[in-house]
Amino acid sequence: MLMTLVSFVFVLGVLVFIHELGHFLVAKRAGIFVEKFSIGFPPYIFKRKYGETEYCIGAIPLGGFVKMAGENPEEESTGADNEFMSKSVGTRAAVLFAGPFFNYALAVVIFIGLFYFSGKPVYEDNQIVVGVVDEEKPAFAAGLQTDDRIIGLNGASVQNFDSLRFQIYKIVNSDLELQWVRGTDTVSKTITTTMVEAPNADGGVDTLGIIGFAAKPSSYEYMGAVDAVVAGFDKANFFVMLTFNTVKSLITAEVSVKELGGPVFIAKQSGNVAKEGIVPLLFFMALLSVNLGVLNILPIPVLDGGHLVFLAIEKIKGSPVSIKGRMYAQQVGVFLLLGLILVVTYNDILRVFTG
Repeated sequence: MLMTLVSFVFVLGVLVFIHELGHFLVAKRAGIFVEKFSIGFPPYIFKRKYGETEYCIGAIPLGGFVKMAGENPEEESTGADNEFMSKSVGTRAAVLFAGPFFNYALAVVIFIGLFYFSGKPVYEDNQIVVGVVDEEKPAFAAGLQTDDRIIGLNGASVQNFDSLRFQIYKIVNSDLELQWVRGTDTVSKTITTTMVEAPNADGGVDTLGIIGFAAKPSSYEYMGAVDAVVAGFDKANFFVMLTFNTVKSLITAEVSVKELGGPVFIAKQSGNVAKEGIVPLLFFMALLSVNLGVLNILPIPVLDGGHLVFLAIEKIKGSPVSIKGRMYAQQVGVFLLLGLILVVTYNDILRVFTG
């Protein structure tokens, strides 16, 4: 429980800090007066003023914010050069975009570091050794453990993990017979697969059967600096496109909202991957960072993407969107976000009580 809590606070804290740091640094660079830099929400457990900015850490670690002078259109503007609304559309757009971009950059840096220091995982073609087993999936319930060696599926021998997983993908919500070796013992269990809906590279959605385990690499292949950088960008860009495809599939109802998770889900996953070591935890953090960056540029009024839409309209019409128009739009945005929060909270509750 303690590891789950610490891992959750660490992962979310780093992601929120990097996101808000992007807004903060670009705002300061543009000469905007930053009143407050907060990680977490009140009540505050730390408050200290350095220079012109008050830095805070809140007890509720579910977000953060950077408060800039003249940022809220409902506040009376003095027209001072250091106010947010006094800057050009391009400058304000750069400040808003910096948060999601910093999340993307963090993911790239993490992936590059993992490839460079850990190398590229290499899997043997002639055996399947079990790595991580998801505690919430059927394989764990059936007794499959890390370092078990899988030898058969439905009575046929298997030696290659890719071949095995593609066979399991085709068995959706149905029984399969899995055989594995542990020490000198051979185990055979009937396992009922669970169904997942996963966006594919073509923008569509695949319905797959899974039992919830990953193969264990036999070794890691060293990668030079250049190869690690290329692989890091490729991995980050892959997850960016996957996240966009997932959002698209949710909007078109091709993927069920049951797949969404909230803070409880993130906390539990953080704890699970932390048990496997720093490398899986960093990989999970990079994946979440990509998700946070992409979701924040969606055109929902209360998010960075929504404010960027306002700026685009301002650029086209030559004047800011009216306060009344912003208020109506933000009310819609708040309604959508509250709906999303209710959905993921409901899903979290179901996961807690049903596993």
